[in-house]
Amino acid sequence: MTTAHSPWNIEESDFPIEGTLGEQVAFCLGYAVLAPSGHNTQPWRFRIVQGSEVQVFADRSRALPVVDPDDRELVLSCGAALFFLRVALSHFGLGAQTQLCPRPDQPDLLATVRVGADGAETLAGLFDAIGTRSTNREAFEDEVVPAELRVGLRDAAQRESCRLWSSDRRELREALAALVAQGDVEQMADSAFRTELAHWVRRSRASTHDGMPAYAFGVNEHLDFVTPLAALTIRRFNRGKSQAAKDHELAVGSPLLAVLSTEGDGVEDWMRAGQALARVLLLAEANGLRASYLNQPIEVAALRARVGAIADGAACPQVLLRMGFGPPRTPPTPRRPVAEVLEVD
Repeated sequence: MTTAHSPWNIEESDFPIEGTLGEQVAFCLGYAVLAPSGHNTQPWRFRIVQGSEVQVFADRSRALPVVDPDDRELVLSCGAALFFLRVALSHFGLGAQTQLCPRPDQPDLLATVRVGADGAETLAGLFDAIGTRSTNREAFEDEVVPAELRVGLRDAAQRESCRLWSSDRRELREALAALVAQGDVEQMADSAFRTELAHWVRRSRASTHDGMPAYAFGVNEHLDFVTPLAALTIRRFNRGKSQAAKDHELAVGSPLLAVLSTEGDGVEDWMRAGQALARVLLLAEANGLRASYLNQPIEVAALRARVGAIADGAACPQVLLRMGFGPPRTPPTPRRPVAEVLEVD
């Protein structure tokens, strides 16, 4: 559900061809904010310096201390926004060079992008997918993902120095689905986890432009008035078993499960993983392949290594994806406008 003033309604034709470089860069940030993030927290800030450099910052005020105590997923989200920015800059002919974690004394400064630099990889072919991509939480069609597309997704992750393992084998999907279900049970048994989750549940017409709106879970807009009750239910009642059964079915029934991993597990690794995730998602979208997340067993520390063992020895699993074709695109979740997340020097 998008409004006339939604960031999702950005028009390529509005690019300020005659504007300053700083204005053009700010326009490209309109695509960066369409990146995915945990609970749709959108934990990023940007600063344009002297019109030609973009600094990407973590917004720790939007952290999820229960589910993401190390801010790993927060940094992943910022990495995804950085990649969307790279794609937009490439599409509009603005070369760019990126440096991760350039200032150890500023841990919130996750990357700098020098615009106008030569030698940047051409990413324009992924541009159109930015505006159509969204997380699809519905069951997928029973259609095999072609081998050549799986190879393409693997190569996309490798280009960002990450690894993407995927499988369509029933026994491996069953094994991962069991871990997803166990993760659900353990997370939902924690009242602090449920409180944090409920905090980010929104009415479909909320004015905050973040969080998880009711329509994203299939709630009809005419029943939007029950959303506060749903949030209260999440807080008060442990529905881990029912959620586990639902997610187990989704995982087993998905044509493809994929694990994105890195060799290391530091901030730069997380930024690379976020960019790899974005690259994989955009390539998938460009080929009609939908995706959503089943990160529960990666978020539960005791289960993370078991995910890696199933995924052919993945060192540091970062994201667990379910992928498949159809159904029609799920309405995208809201985004904060660029003006709310941008500072210009």
